[in-house]
Amino acid sequence: MRFLLPSKGKILVISSILLAFASACGHPMQRRLQGRWLGESVENVNSSFLAAATGWAKGTSFEFSGDRLTVIIPAEDPRSGTYTIGTVHDDKVALQAKRLDGTLDPVELRMDDEHSLLWVLPNGASIRMRKAN
Repeated sequence: MRFLLPSKGKILVISSILLAFASACGHPMQRRLQGRWLGESVENVNSSFLAAATGWAKGTSFEFSGDRLTVIIPAEDPRSGTYTIGTVHDDKVALQAKRLDGTLDPVELRMDDEHSLLWVLPNGASIRMRKAN
């Protein structure tokens, strides 16, 4: 039995096509989230904590790169890990972020548009974030 092996040129073309196909895969929301998101303001926070919470929010950021998420929160070390899109319903996005130690953190986002989102915290407060250019 004889096997027909493709030439090096054909292997390169096939590899390029497979790479392009693989990078095009993924959840459409994952592509929308890609990039750096910067905290701007807070919502649903007691007025006596508003100034401190706003300062904290402005030091907060997300960076989505492929299936990786890095969360930067003031006075804490950055946290990185992988994430998966759980559910998307209208503007509501539920993520599962997996820390390096294996801990899973639920993350709830509300997408306003391509450049603005709301990070809904478990206590009901929210951080308004904008996409960095």
